Amino acid sequence: MTTLGLAARWLGIGLGLYLALAYVVLPALWRHYEHQPAMATMPTVTSTSDGHPGDPLNVALVGTEAEVQRAFAAAHWSPADSITLRSSLGIAESVVLDRPDPTAPVSSLFLFGRKQDLAFEREVGASASERHHVRFWRTPLHADDGRPVWIGSAAFDRSAGLSHTTGQITHHIAADVDAERDAVMRDLGDARWLVTLYDVTGVGPTLNGRNGGGDRYFTDGELTVGVLAPGGVGGHPAPLRLESPTAVVIKKQFWTWLRPALD
Repeated sequence: MTTLGLAARWLGIGLGLYLALAYVVLPALWRHYEHQPAMATMPTVTSTSDGHPGDPLNVALVGTEAEVQRAFAAAHWSPADSITLRSSLGIAESVVLDRPDPTAPVSSLFLFGRKQDLAFEREVGASASERHHVRFWRTPLHADDGRPVWIGSAAFDRSAGLSHTTGQITHHIAADVDAERDAVMRDLGDARWLVTLYDVTGVGPTLNGRNGGGDRYFTDGELTVGVLAPGGVGGHPAPLRLESPTAVVIKKQFWTWLRPALD
């Protein structure tokens, strides 16, 4: 075999090993649902009204609807208004005139064939152009204590503008959706409404995702589940953080190093 042929052979072997490692072995090691096995069947991305992929799903809560509502109220997040002519004019006025609108509506994303069941937000600055926000859908799943599981998508609206895909007026999200996932759970924990936290696999590691508005996002791919205080009573100490498998811990540590270069 010639030198060129030998080099091509080793190149082919190396490429094959890379593809097997990157697309088969490591993703299999990183997929984990040990704390909530039924979530392995859940979707990982929302969709827009016209069927395009929307924001990734990156949070979930265990609790009744009343407990979810009370927890966010304690964390100083407001429920988002439904989209009506009045609320639409209100958010437009907020953005244009730089006025507060703490319950401004959020656009509809879809999961299980329906728009979000609940949505919450926390304003940043003087208007609704920048805000923390999260949407939740009630799933058919229940935790061991019988309470429903809510799956959600958290993102930070960094500005108002035109969609990159449709030209419609919308919000543009910040690329680091993990930061918003962590902010939601941190606020609920600070409000002393979380008993337990753990991760399951969400959309998976993503360097250059795009949502329905064409906005870029990146994520380590984990979906954080928070178990709310039962009985609608807050005041719990810091939540217990359950461990993930070793391969996932290593992946998340690597992502922590990589994350500053992605923003």
